[in-house]
Amino acid sequence: MKKSILFFFSLFTSVSCFAQFPPGANMDGSTAISAEDPIIQAWATSGTLELGMVQINDPESGFPSIGTLDEALSMSDGVGISLGDGGVAILEFDSPIRDGEAWDFVVFENGFAVGPEYFLELAFVEVSSDGQHFVRFPAISLTDTTTSIGSFGTLDPTKLHNLAGKYESGYGVPFDLSELADEENLDIENITHVKIIDVVGSLADEWASRDAEGRKINDPFPTPFPSSGFDLDAVGVIHQQMNTSTFVESDADNIFLTPNPVASSQFLQVNWGNLNIKSLQIVDLNGRILFRQENYFSGNRAMELDLSNFHSGIYVLHLKSSDQCWIKPFIVK
Repeated sequence: MKKSILFFFSLFTSVSCFAQFPPGANMDGSTAISAEDPIIQAWATSGTLELGMVQINDPESGFPSIGTLDEALSMSDGVGISLGDGGVAILEFDSPIRDGEAWDFVVFENGFAVGPEYFLELAFVEVSSDGQHFVRFPAISLTDTTTSIGSFGTLDPTKLHNLAGKYESGYGVPFDLSELADEENLDIENITHVKIIDVVGSLADEWASRDAEGRKINDPFPTPFPSSGFDLDAVGVIHQQMNTSTFVESDADNIFLTPNPVASSQFLQVNWGNLNIKSLQIVDLNGRILFRQENYFSGNRAMELDLSNFHSGIYVLHLKSSDQCWIKPFIVK
């Protein structure tokens, strides 16, 4: 277990109204990670959803209608999918997440500052190395539970730990896999799934979510809106395993990029001949996936890529089959 985690747990294992966890983004001691931080190497690429009700204690409230899963499968941009009360998203990645030095992945929501505190919607985070056995990070909430936060109430990040949504939009909550090193049925060097579970902020015994020490978690409730519940923006990967596909030399004869260099005002023409391509990605030199295309390639041998949102620089095109990956660099001028 890393020193930072030992420090937090030695300081906060007993309940105290004076206990404090790291503060909001851009404040001294904050652990918030910017969506633009180059330590983020990749983003979730697929997943499944089980939406919760708009209001869990009202069976007539229906389900949230803001966002789609696709909006959580790219770089954080402040736009996400609303999970509803108790809703669940399970995300997967091109390469498994591994335990590295310090933080290993980061979860983004779209909270915002309201004076010295923040409007935040929280979620539990669980991980799995087989898609079946999930282990939850031990969440802590020291927010007072004497009265309900209410629909538009605010939260103090210094009273929250291991809960996604603790930071405002554009800044994610990081998680350290070494904290789960002793858990059974979990390989922290091979995390294939991340599960996000909306915290139901109700203080009623029947509906309340509880932290790792059995305390109710006070969170805005009810939120009877189409955007009810945790708004999942993105999950970024800091440490990942190398892709196990066989990488083929970048000068593969059957792949052509024209023009190269290419102006951002032009389309990049990609032709892969008879290769059995399953997916295409554009990756920057920091390893971040900036574009991904699937479910296009059956019967197609070429495509045009719109580069109007790309800055000048060097990028790498990844073309993947079931067991191989061809890489082709190109320049945007």
